[in-house]
Amino acid sequence: AHEAGADFFEADVRTTADGRLVLMHDAAVDRTTNGKGQVARMTFDEIRRLDAGGSRVPTFDEALAFARGRIGVYVDSKAVSAEDAVAAIERHGMRDHVVIYGGAAYLKQIAALRPDLRVMPEAGSPAALQSLLNLLPLKVVAFDARDFNPETTAVAIQAKAEIFVDRLGRADNPAFWQDAIDRGATGIQTDRPAELAAYLKSKGYR
Repeated sequence: AHEAGADFFEADVRTTADGRLVLMHDAAVDRTTNGKGQVARMTFDEIRRLDAGGSRVPTFDEALAFARGRIGVYVDSKAVSAEDAVAAIERHGMRDHVVIYGGAAYLKQIAALRPDLRVMPEAGSPAALQSLLNLLPLKVVAFDARDFNPETTAVAIQAKAEIFVDRLGRADNPAFWQDAIDRGATGIQTDRPAELAAYLKSKGYR
């Protein structure tokens, strides 16, 4: 993502049985490594011994250390305490370079610990987003194909919150990227970062 010119990379964070933070999208290691088992029930050493496609399962600390001074981190909080997430982010001086995605209760805990961190809930609907705005100090809101509609984005725009939207699968192409921008998106999640970066540059957006 960094080499492709992206502004952020997504890091899915989970906690091992002995309290270490690792990057793993799924609750189990089965799909992406040569091992089997739930991350929450395995020790860090057990997970670290696994082959994850020719590399080892990275830690959240390693991801943050790499990112510092290079790229922002979109922290998808799969299974991590607010205290541990904040401590790791602060350890690496990344408070101004992360967005933290998660459920409302979790993000409220993050905001209570560090109000300046950018928490990013899923919009859901106009009513749900308005409730979130009443609960949290939102500067950015996440949208996907289901809630990226004029009614819900209008609530975010009225609140002067940035709009980060998924454009994945069949929507991951220039026509849908431009449509997202035209509808107020300030961030686009993509599986084609190099192509998106080149497109944004060609249109004068960066």
